[in-house]
Amino acid sequence: MRFKVDENLPEELAQLLRDAGWDAKSVVEQQLGGSDDPRIRDVCDAEDRILVTFDRGFSNIRAYAPESHPGFIVFRLRSQDKSHVLSVSSRVIAALRQHDLKHELWIVDESRIRVRSATL
Repeated sequence: MRFKVDENLPEELAQLLRDAGWDAKSVVEQQLGGSDDPRIRDVCDAEDRILVTFDRGFSNIRAYAPESHPGFIVFRLRSQDKSHVLSVSSRVIAALRQHDLKHELWIVDESRIRVRSATL
């Protein structure tokens, strides 16, 4: 799997994904900081990358239908503190080892991962 980590998440998350064996780039690494959502979506689609973000707009399945895009992981955490985000991310990485998230929307909070797949 290939990932794009949005600028609103810690840069270290891209490294965690790489350390887990996946191809991960950050929006900042690719000089896309400040780009609007449609631009980020288009780049992710072109590069076949799953977007990892805090941006709740990407959880709108009418605007971003999972079956039309590589996939989305949207964090909905009470705290956006770096250590908390990275801690929750370790649970996401464990889940990714068990399940290929292609064409799915994952909503991640402190206690669970909700999955919306293209088949629903």
